[in-house]
Order: sequence, then structure tokens, then C-alpha cells
Amino acid sequence: MQNFAPIALFVYNRPKHTERTIKFLMQNELASESRLFIFSDGPKSDQDLDAVLEVRELIKKTEGFKSVEIIESKENKGLANSIITGVNRLVIAYKQVIVFEDDLITSPYTLTYFNDALNRYRNEEKIMHIGAYMYNLKDATLPETFFYRAASSWGWATWERAWDHFEPDIYKLEAQFDKQKIAEFSIEHTMNFWKQVQEFKRGKNNSWAIRWYASIFLKKGLTLNPAQSLVNNIGHDGTGVHSGINDIYNVIINPKPITSFPEEIKENMEAYKAIKHFLAHRKGSIWQRLKRYVNEHLMSKK
Repeated sequence: MQNFAPIALFVYNRPKHTERTIKFLMQNELASESRLFIFSDGPKSDQDLDAVLEVRELIKKTEGFKSVEIIESKENKGLANSIITGVNRLVIAYKQVIVFEDDLITSPYTLTYFNDALNRYRNEEKIMHIGAYMYNLKDATLPETFFYRAASSWGWATWERAWDHFEPDIYKLEAQFDKQKIAEFSIEHTMNFWKQVQEFKRGKNNSWAIRWYASIFLKKGLTLNPAQSLVNNIGHDGTGVHSGINDIYNVIINPKPITSFPEEIKENMEAYKAIKHFLAHRKGSIWQRLKRYVNEHLMSKK
């Protein structure tokens, strides 16, 4: 009998996003076989209390899974600490975990993809993370799935054996980087991953994800990814903790099941080049950037 991975869903104060995330998760082929653990963080201030309570009323009605357990925090842990403690708990109990936040909509086959990949690469030490999100690459020559270095935090899965290498101490991580590693880590400076490390040190972000990617990178680990995204992030509307108003990362979800996985355990250089090209050009021309800037500022004033 197959051992399906538990799902950790982290929610806070966005009832509409949470409702959509759960609705799409319920429509997954393996929902009824999967244990769902919903981690509800406590309010940061009295201002957030009503929305947090509204989310808690909503999640109590969740059904369609093998089991549903709700873990409510009295105090506000913050997203990073919530995820770290929640993932720790589930990998100790189940040796594997699938992780979602409250702003991700999925394909009906996203859970199938995660479970197939978790089973396939369970004993491959080099594979440390399974991602479900992928940028809109527009490259028809890529295989259905591939290995790559960076870890996406928008729907992911891992095993206890990989999570054991998670290093939360930013100074220990930073000390292991030299100039060449920084360039490799930041996809030849096309992505602001190193900037995120520096901003974490200065208290400008509290990202668990940048520390997880750095932990994987320094272990020479790889991540599995689909060529066409199996999730879309609906949180880029200004409501998220770390997200602004942005459509660069909006994708059309792959409606079909994933049927092929890479045999060779190495980074796919064609995928790497396609991602690097996307990252280098993602912000578009000066006119596109100006239009987006105006739109973001108009929306933020509404």
C-alpha cells in the first residue's frame, strides 16, 4: 500500500485566498488519500484578529481529505517560524511532507506529482526538494520534468533526510560562500538570491526559503521541477506578507498529469539556460516596467 505524504498548509489572515487554496487542493486526485495539517498562525496585532478568526472558522469546515488536523497558534510566530516548526513536526512523524501556503491554486494532479516524485527519489541523497511551480518559460524543447539548483517555495515537498540539512543560521551559511559560489547561487546574478541573504541578515526579510535554498546549494543538492507549472500563486495582489502586486510570475497551470521523470541525476543545462533567460528578461522593456510601476502604485492607493 502506498504511503502518501502528509500535506502542511500554512494560513494566516486571508480568508478568500485560503478558501480557494483549499478548494483546489480538495479537487486533487489524491486528496481523499492524504492527511491535511492546517497550521493557523496567531494575530500579529488586534488589527489582524478578525481576519485570523474568520480564517479559523473557514478551515474548520474543511473536508474531502483522509484526515484534517488544525494546529492553532496563540501567539504570532511569523511565516518563517511557522513553516520551520510545522515541517519539522511532520518530517519527524512521517519522514516526508508536502507544503503549501494559503495563496496557491493547484492542478488536480499536483499531489500525484509530489507523491510519485517523493517515492521515486526517496533514496537519492542528491535530490533534496521537489518544486511544483515553474516560471512561464515558453520553451517547448524541455522535458516534462527536470533537475535544477534553486528551490521554489510555491508548493514543494521534501524528505526528512534532506530537511535534516536545513541550516537556519544565516551567518553559518554566508561563511561558506565565495565569489564564484555567489554567482552560481544567484543564477549568474540574474536573480536576487544573494541580496535576499544580505537582507535577511539586516532584518529586512525573515525568509525561511532563502535559507533552505542556500542549505541545498551548499550541499550540492538538486531540486526536481516541472517544465509547466502545477501551481499558480494568487497572492500577488498586495495582500501577502512578502508579495507585491505583480503579474510577471503568473502562469497557466498544466492541466495534465506528469508521466515522465529524469533518470540521470544531474542539473538540466537546457532548463538552466531557459530559466536564466527568463530571469534576465522578466521585467521587460523600460515601457513595460513603467506601466507595471504605475499599476502597482495605483493599486496600492485603492
